[in-house]
Parts: sequence; structure tokens; C-alpha cells
Amino acid sequence: MPVNDTEQGYDYPTPVRWTLAQNDASSYEEAARFLNFNNIDMVCLQHEYGIFGGPAGSHILHLLRTLKMPVVTTLHTVLREPNPDQLRVMEEIAELSDRLIVMSQLSFQFLQEIFKVPGSKIDIVPHGVPDLPFLDPNFFKDRFGVEGKAVLLTFGLLSPNKGIENVIQALPDILAKHSNVVYIVAGATHPHILRREGDRYRESLQALAKEVGVESNVIFHDRFVSPEEMVQFIGAADIYITPYRHEAQVVSGTLAYALGAGKAIISTPYWHAIELLDDRRGALVPFQNPGAIAQKTNELLDTPAMRHAMRKRAYLFAREMVWKKVAQGYMESFTRVRSDRMETPRVQFSARATSNTLKQIPELNLNHLNALTDDTGILQHAIFTVPNRAEGYSIDDNARAVILAVMLDQSGTDQPDEGHFEKVATASPDRAVRYMAFLEHAFNPKKKRFRNFLGYDRRWLEEEGSEDSHGRALWALGTVLAHSANHGLRGAAGRLFEFSLPAALEFHSPRACAYSLLGIQAYLHSYPGDRDAQRVRFALARRLLDMYEAIRRPEWKWFENVVAYGNARLPQAMLLAGSACGDERMISAGLESLEWLAQTQLCPTNGHFVPIGSQGFYRQGGEPARFDQQPLEAAGAVSACLQAYRVTGDSRWRSEAWSAFNWFLGDNDLQLPLYDSITGGCRDGLHPDRANENQGAESTLSFLMALLEMRSLQESETVDIPS
Repeated sequence: MPVNDTEQGYDYPTPVRWTLAQNDASSYEEAARFLNFNNIDMVCLQHEYGIFGGPAGSHILHLLRTLKMPVVTTLHTVLREPNPDQLRVMEEIAELSDRLIVMSQLSFQFLQEIFKVPGSKIDIVPHGVPDLPFLDPNFFKDRFGVEGKAVLLTFGLLSPNKGIENVIQALPDILAKHSNVVYIVAGATHPHILRREGDRYRESLQALAKEVGVESNVIFHDRFVSPEEMVQFIGAADIYITPYRHEAQVVSGTLAYALGAGKAIISTPYWHAIELLDDRRGALVPFQNPGAIAQKTNELLDTPAMRHAMRKRAYLFAREMVWKKVAQGYMESFTRVRSDRMETPRVQFSARATSNTLKQIPELNLNHLNALTDDTGILQHAIFTVPNRAEGYSIDDNARAVILAVMLDQSGTDQPDEGHFEKVATASPDRAVRYMAFLEHAFNPKKKRFRNFLGYDRRWLEEEGSEDSHGRALWALGTVLAHSANHGLRGAAGRLFEFSLPAALEFHSPRACAYSLLGIQAYLHSYPGDRDAQRVRFALARRLLDMYEAIRRPEWKWFENVVAYGNARLPQAMLLAGSACGDERMISAGLESLEWLAQTQLCPTNGHFVPIGSQGFYRQGGEPARFDQQPLEAAGAVSACLQAYRVTGDSRWRSEAWSAFNWFLGDNDLQLPLYDSITGGCRDGLHPDRANENQGAESTLSFLMALLEMRSLQESETVDIPS
């Protein structure tokens, strides 16, 4: 993404899709929005003074403040004495960047001492150079018509601070001893200098060469040099000279290239030269001293052994600067950023400036739920907010949708609201029937199990789904039988519940046991005397308790050796079954495991809810995965904590439920809301650097179920307050 410093711009190659207008601040914001929209994983900013518009290049801050992804900034120049604007801009660039890359030890030092950037945030990656062979300069000389000559070279964009006049003034003394010397000056005049002053500097150099009588020994190549031609120019040089006039240059790309090619180098002692040419990898001469340049040049030409030894030292040192090694350095920096984001998430600049509304129940909006629902059921996934038909349907999501439909009916959402909770859109009356019809169609009577995945063409993709999906279906059926007022729906659910319940006795997945228990206990709410259901409940509850007691350790209070997904539903099921059965061991296991999970999912710095991430989960003896964070976990935590609140009466669990619910509203690692109040959908999770903008069924249903539970809590507490 280059910067145009002219209105007409430049002719860029095809891969360049976007350009910045140097002096238009809005252009930088538009570029950031373009990068955000395309879900770019990481931005690597190449910063140099004079490239970006605004005071001290401050326009680049508009881009950095708007970006959502990690940023690694390479600083080509770090000033020792910045003015106030330069100091302010650089400090904010450093703050907005995840890591900074510099090319010299001195830059590293300046960043720490002057700009107060911690050293742990800075990586040193040298200026890259081509991996060139160690060749005799005579190999290239015929291409420039200088066969048999001793070639001195300076190349790069021409500007007065290059000090080329000092080499021209040194030439008479050099030619007095070595009459075959030519001095090549390769490169166009710097475009900014050209626009401001014309080619005055080059003309002054040509006049000087004529004045001191070396006009025929100075060759100007006035053009931009391609990388291929640059290799040939450097290759032809016997001695490379950088006669810069001032010390304040922390990086010189041309010097790095000459070093990488194994050239004998003479340079003035600017900062980068002092660092690169240490250990006799080159020769330093005083600033503005033609005599010293002449003396050192003659010395190197007089003693080929010295010159070649210098070349070898330079070439060997620069093997760590070749592009392949530099690319590895950048990749290590990028990897460190990804790792740091996983361990310590950074809140986006835009999120810092936006206040989230916490501990307030948003108004109910079912528009996205309706958009995901068709004649078959609810579609699994969405591309942003558009239903993704290619991914088809699942019983997992249709079971959740059945539960939500019953909750909506139970809460009276289908009736006009009169109060705080304004109705935006409601599910149409047949939604529960459609979701229920999906469950009916999913049951495979031959296997006595539910199938899970159905293609958009209404073809089943399997004969038998997972234990977990069967457990979710039982949960949905039990919820219908416990709370639905629709007799037809209850009748269909009762029939299907009876057919599908026996399979649960064979389950060994702790989540499948937990989901089944939630459904069985709901069923027993309406039919408490069903001995078959009681028997299955006892068997699954004991199985879950046995898992817990077999695995539990003082430092690991969980049901298996990994905390994976749907986690809070396990202690919720223990609490529910234990309360119903009067089993204190189950209640104790439920509370203890939920307490441990709540502490595990607590941000130690800010105290907000941090669900176990799906990229690795949390394995015993390891570290919890920070990302990706899923809405499913927050919804489960809301339900489990409210169940603990009902069992114990301890208001701490009420606060924990609010903490989990507030995760949806923006009280999370990135301070970004997952709930979309415009669509009524929920984003599919938190990545280390942004929210997943897709709004699928699992996420949306999870949020809506949590919303209705928190709404029910708030309404019940309002009723309980004495007038």
C-alpha cells in the first residue's frame, strides 16, 4: 500500500490494490477500513520521515488508530533530537504498534532512552541485502565501459547531504597516484529535491569536476536504477564510498548493499557506518575531509591484500543480512506478536474511545434469527449476516432453536410488551414447530439415534450423529415437555423423548451426559413419577460425578483432563440433578467445579470473563488457550451461575452471571461487543485481534438464550422488591 506524493500518482504493479494520498488525512482512514474489511491478518508499516502527510507525518496515526489487526512497524529513522511534533507522533506510533523493528543498535538505544519504548517491544532486524556471490569487480566493468579501470562508486538518490563533492575534490590527489581511477555516481536526483530546487546539486557537482580537472574521470548515471542494474553497479566497484556530511543517519540501505556484496568501503563516521564497519569491515574518514578520502583510497589501491581482506570480512559479516535471514527475523517478530496477542490481548484504539453499556439488558431483536430460519429449520452458519446455505443444517442448532422458541413463548414475548423491554421483532408462531419438525426428521429409528448434519439439499450426511448432538436433542425435548403450552408440540416431543432416551445410557461423553441430564430434569419437572427417566437421570448423574471424582485434584477440579467446550453445562447439570435428588455430593461437585471454572475464566488483570479458547482448549498441566473465545461458553456460564444462585442464594453467583453476559456486550479482552443490536445476531467469537464478523446460528442462539435468562432474572428481582 504505497503513498502518492503527487496528485497523478504512479504506475504501480498489479498487486498494489490501494494507494494513500500523502496529504489527505481521510485517505489514511479509508485505507484502514479497506484493510479491516478484507480481514488482513497483520499490517507491517514501513515508517520513514517525509513519506506521510501532516505535521511530522502525523496522518499515519489516522490509519493506525482505525486498524483492527496487529501492527508491526519498521522504523527506518529514529531521531536523537526530535522536535515536539516528532516526539508526539513517534510515541503514539510506538503505542499503537504491537512491535517495533529497527535496523541498528543505536536505533534500539534511542527508542528506549528518548522515546521511552521498553526494550522488550523492540526487535533488531538488519537492513536486508541480496545474497550475491563474492565476485571479482572486473566481471561487471565492461557493462559500463570501464574495463581496466579502478572504479570508485557512490549510488543512491542524489541530494546535497550525500557529500559527493568531497570525493570529487579528492580525485586530483587520487589520480596523481592512480591515473586509471574513475568515479561513478549512480542514481537520480531525489524527487523532493528535484521538485523544490531542480537539478541544481547535480549541476554543481558537474561544474566542480570540470573546475578541478577531473571531468573525464567522473561518470554520472542520472536515472533510477533497477535492482538488477544496482547489483551490476556495486559488482563493478573496487571501492564503495559513502561520504555523507552528517552523523545523524541511523540506517543506510546503500551501505548495507555494498557490505553485502563484499566491497571495500570508505565512509564518513555517520551512525550506521560506525556500527556496520566495525572490526575493520571498512574504513572511516572524517566528515568534509577530501584529503582523508584521498589518503584512504590510495592506501587501499596500493595494498590489494588489505583491500581484499576488508572485502572478505564485510562479506562474511553480511551473510546474516541477506533477505532470507531478514525474512526469518520478520517472521519471528510476527509470530511473537501473534503469541503476545494470544497471551495478552490488546484493546483496539477505537474500542478504547467507545463506552460499552454493561449490566443492561438489550431490547429483544429476532430479525437475524428469522433470517437464518427457512422451511427446513435454522441454517448453521452465515457469511457475515447472510445465511450460508452451503453449510446446511445441524440438529445441534435446531435443538437450541427449540429451547429458545419455548423460552420466548414462556416469557410472553409473542405478546405486545408493556415496559422496559421493547419488542423489536418476534419469532413467528410456527418457528417452534419448524425446529421441532427438524428434530423429528433427524431421528433414525433404526439406530435409535439422532442424525446431526443435513445438507441444504435435504440429504442427511450421516446415519448417526455424535453423543453430544443426541444429548442436545434430549435437552430440547425435555424443555418442550416442561414449559411449552402447545399441546401438539408436547405430544410430538413426548413421543420422540421416549424413543430417544434409552440411547443416553450408553453415553460416555461428559457433555452428552450433561445435556441429557438438563433435558431429563426438565421432563421430570412435568412428569416426576416416571421411573425410567429417574433411572436414566441417576445413571448419568452418577457417571458424571464418578468422572469428576476420578479426575479431580487440588489444582484440577474438573470432569476430564481437558477443559474443552460447552464447559459450564457440566457443573450446571450436577447442580440441577443434585438439587432434584437431594444429593449433597453432586451439589458439592457442581459448586466446586463451577467455582474452579469461574476462577480459570477470570481475567487476572481486569476481572472480566475470559472463556477457554477453542484453539487448544485447556489441558491439564498446560496453559488455558486464550482464543478463539466462543459465545457458547458465555451462554453456558450464564445458565450455570444462575443455577448456582438458585441453589445457594449467594449473590456472588448472580454477579458471575452478569460478568459472563457482559462479555457479549463488550466487557471482554478486546472491549468489542459480540452482540449486533442492528441485526439482532451475535458475532461468532473473539479472535486475538478482532471479532469474527460472521453471525451464525450457534452464536445468535447462545446470546438470545442468555438474554432471556438475564431478562427473567431481572424481572423476578423487580417483582421481589417491596413497594
